[in-house]
Amino acid sequence: MIRIGIVGDIGSGKSYIAKQFGRPVFDADAEVAKLYKKSKKCYKKLKKKLPDHINSFPVKKNRILESIASNNNNLKKIIKIIHPEIIKKLNFFLKKNKNKKIVVLDIPLLIENNLNKKNDIIIFIDAPKKEINKRLKKRANYNQKIMQKFKKLQLNIKFKKKKANFIIKNNFKINSAKKNVKKLIKKILLNA
Repeated sequence: MIRIGIVGDIGSGKSYIAKQFGRPVFDADAEVAKLYKKSKKCYKKLKKKLPDHINSFPVKKNRILESIASNNNNLKKIIKIIHPEIIKKLNFFLKKNKNKKIVVLDIPLLIENNLNKKNDIIIFIDAPKKEINKRLKKRANYNQKIMQKFKKLQLNIKFKKKKANFIIKNNFKINSAKKNVKKLIKKILLNA
């Protein structure tokens, strides 16, 4: 199984590019959203650690964001609860897709949490900073302060770029993204 890890800046289009591979994708952000909606276990733990913010099920994303904005330690508390669950989901995904030739891992903290393996192919999504900022500001729950806290969890972008086996330039134009991914799949399969 070829594992392709997608990394890049927040808002660089990682999830969109990951889907262009047309292979099974583990989307960590989508899995976190599912946990907030469906996991009573996570809800109970979050309610215990953040009683001022989390008091109804399903957990609302805006309540999570409010808790992060209000206190620097709250993000760490959330991570301690959510990350082990995401790792379980990742392991299940890998088991379920063990016979697939390629799987794509869309995990924002892939390298930071040492979830990548030595033979993984790391692809860095390189997008113009101005375009990223424009797109982030359009997001429903956009909050500059919270965005900075998330960025602090991440390794330096230049470091991630150096760690990457390949770089895909994302200019946010559909056709060029698809073309870039197609070329890359051919390259990866040739070297497999």
